[in-house]
Amino acid sequence: MTSTLSRPLPVSTAPVDVPVRPINGQRPTPSTPRLAPSAPYVRTAGLQLSTKAAALVLRTARVSGPVFRDDAAAITGLSISTVNRQVSALLKAGLIRERADLTPPGAVGRPRVPFEINTAGFLTIGIHIGFKTTSITTHDLMHRVAGAIAIPTPQTGTAEEIVASIGESARRFADRWVGKRLLWAGVAIGGRVADGGVVDHPRLGWQGVPVGRVIAESIGLPVSVASHVEAMAAAELVVNPSEQGQNFLYFYAREMVGIAFSVDGTVHTPAAGPPTIGHFPTGTTQYLDPDGTGRLEDAVGDSGILHAAASAGLDISSIDGLRTAARTGNEVAHAILIERAEVLGRTVALISDIFNPDHVILGGQAFTDYPESLPAVSKALRATSVVTQRDVRVARSAITVQQKAAGAVALDALYADPLDALSRTA
Repeated sequence: MTSTLSRPLPVSTAPVDVPVRPINGQRPTPSTPRLAPSAPYVRTAGLQLSTKAAALVLRTARVSGPVFRDDAAAITGLSISTVNRQVSALLKAGLIRERADLTPPGAVGRPRVPFEINTAGFLTIGIHIGFKTTSITTHDLMHRVAGAIAIPTPQTGTAEEIVASIGESARRFADRWVGKRLLWAGVAIGGRVADGGVVDHPRLGWQGVPVGRVIAESIGLPVSVASHVEAMAAAELVVNPSEQGQNFLYFYAREMVGIAFSVDGTVHTPAAGPPTIGHFPTGTTQYLDPDGTGRLEDAVGDSGILHAAASAGLDISSIDGLRTAARTGNEVAHAILIERAEVLGRTVALISDIFNPDHVILGGQAFTDYPESLPAVSKALRATSVVTQRDVRVARSAITVQQKAAGAVALDALYADPLDALSRTA
């Protein structure tokens, strides 16, 4: 995956001056050689389906493997000689492996030995820094979650101290994976991500925080950083790259709300940062926004609906508690969640009418954790939109959306230019 900002970015920014150290004491092995080791560095993640030859072959191994070389050539549009060169290089790097056990009887020559992505020896580390909760995950080269933990996002200290604390938690989690070669770390976070993984996050009160550098210093790996909603949209592309020719709007809602737009396999982020929709007007509400702010995020964010529940006289302290109350017959709790769905449906409709995408994808626990409200989302969307047959889907990643987003960022450089990325790992 490569850059998706409105202006092209190089494959990496200047290296971060951090000493290289092995993870888990692991050193290169003959099967997974280190290529031109260098200090970990930070890059602003791209989140685009790459067209580089090695990336195309690796993606084919991931999506269609085990696959024969001639079939890979047909899938990618590359010549068979180009596929052969890339397969040889990826085999040498250890990113793919051959499956001699699947060779057809009587076949002669290596072109009839299928290959697939190597999921045995490599992992990446994904970090999603949320307003209240941070998730830390490990992912194999298939983008599958190998392990995950969740920690409270630290609330005290300077921004750099908070990020360093998260980085130390990620390093300790990474140390559990003895025998695996950890290649890269990825950070998905709200706000604006500038070149080199520098973050402005108004909700957290952060400005110019070198998130990428601090995480790299903590973990000792190359680090990619991306805005979290864009990363969630990229995770959808990773799951189903066959839809790269179509455009979609990704709409996220949980504690925060946001959107991302993908065109032709590229998740687009303007140079000025991701679109801001938290201030959108909510319209008239009965339970939500008891303080009358009129702003979307104040009304439909997790904190907002808990405030609405308290104002309505409910003794509930968590979102899970509110959902449980709604499912066990509390009519006010159910009404609050339905009203949230209606406000979100109207907002999705208005934004969709502006962009007019082929698909709309709804992500985040505001949509996935109370599916009883989805009919209300759909009804409000249809009543508001001028398009009567718009294709609206719930995100495939569902409750693991934050984990999948962090994984997409962690794998971004490897999916974009696998051989170059591998040459830069510690």
